[in-house]
Amino acid sequence: MQIESQQHRIPPTTNVQPEARIQIETTLTTKRFVIGLFTFLFCFHLFLITALTVYLIVQGIIHYKAHHQRHFHPTKWYHPLLSSTVCAAILSVAWQGITGCYPSKAFKAVFWLGPILTGAVALLHLLIGTSVNFTIGVATLIFSLTMSLYGCWVNSRLVYAIRVLILSSSPPPTKPTFLILLSILLGTLYSGFMVIGIGSALASRTKLNSVYISIILLSLAWTMLVIRNTMLASMSRVKYMFVAYMVDLKTSLALCDTLKHLMGSICIGSFLVPILGTMWGSARCIDLLQEGPNELCCSCAKCYTCCASTLVMYGNRWGFVHVGLHNKSFVQASKYAWDMFKKNGLESVIDSDLTSSFCFISAVTVGAISSLVSGIWALVVHKSYATELSLYAFIIGYLISRIAMAWQQACIAAYYVAYAENPENMEFDSTIPDRIQRLQRLQACI
Repeated sequence: MQIESQQHRIPPTTNVQPEARIQIETTLTTKRFVIGLFTFLFCFHLFLITALTVYLIVQGIIHYKAHHQRHFHPTKWYHPLLSSTVCAAILSVAWQGITGCYPSKAFKAVFWLGPILTGAVALLHLLIGTSVNFTIGVATLIFSLTMSLYGCWVNSRLVYAIRVLILSSSPPPTKPTFLILLSILLGTLYSGFMVIGIGSALASRTKLNSVYISIILLSLAWTMLVIRNTMLASMSRVKYMFVAYMVDLKTSLALCDTLKHLMGSICIGSFLVPILGTMWGSARCIDLLQEGPNELCCSCAKCYTCCASTLVMYGNRWGFVHVGLHNKSFVQASKYAWDMFKKNGLESVIDSDLTSSFCFISAVTVGAISSLVSGIWALVVHKSYATELSLYAFIIGYLISRIAMAWQQACIAAYYVAYAENPENMEFDSTIPDRIQRLQRLQACI
């Protein structure tokens, strides 16, 4: 079967009225402009952040040598953080392998490993002893307890989630291990480069240290999400083509098409999904707690939930499947995928999907281990560095693990999207229809 090209395709307009033709051409022009703009902004931002990091490195070296300063100790600052970065990469590779070989055990284990290790991070900050660390420690402890309660609450949904994960990720096609390792390596190297920039900013002691570090961290988050979502779009295309059409497409070919034609949409998605996903997640939590005597609060909660539910239609991770498949704009692809879910009664299934929670808590677990490695090391060699190093290590470990888990999320996304487009496909068993019926029965009982 011939695979669709990822080139921009213009719909035929020969039989279209002039007004409609103008509207189509205007829409396509706007789409290309926005996609091109985000591609340019991402590439330009990489150039600027590289220039900024090199500038900070030079300034840090000059300032360090000129003043023989003792406030910054490079070996005591860099060694714990760079070691925890490497540790995060190794753990991410190991967890990817464990999830692939033992998905059921990995799925169950992460829901108790995450809270335990996050609680250990909270204990670390309480041991450091400052008022800032006490606040961080208490907040982290609350987060750990929340994850524990969430794990108990979703325990009845684990069997279905594990079943879908096994069905969607089982070969063919085979897992692109080399590309996964390459993406993790790229993320690790970029994180290391940003770590050097942060340390150089601290060494130079400029008045804009906090601004420089904030810019570097924002750049790190966006770039790592772009790496992850590039792999997500490429691998979900490969999985979808096999599930829907029994076509075994090479992942390397899909990745090349993505890099050539789709980076603008992926940059847009990498910017929108974290924001809209956070809004949607918070709306789901508020929805569970909105019943109460205060009608004003209930009304505001319902309004926020409605807004979040509407916005997530225009920016969700399922859209990356159609970005990779048909070169649609990210917003258009997200809306199409969500409309297909609604049409086939999958909205409640997607709403209760645990794959995103599994990947999130997996990333939190890796981030917590990285934070413990860096924080405990700093606590031993230089206590004043422990707070910042543990926080930086957590962020880096979390982001590297998100890259590593792109394969699982790509498989799940492609599986659901393929089902929504053709539920009668013989490749699907009764797992999803049975789940839809069960959720409908539960809804009817409420």
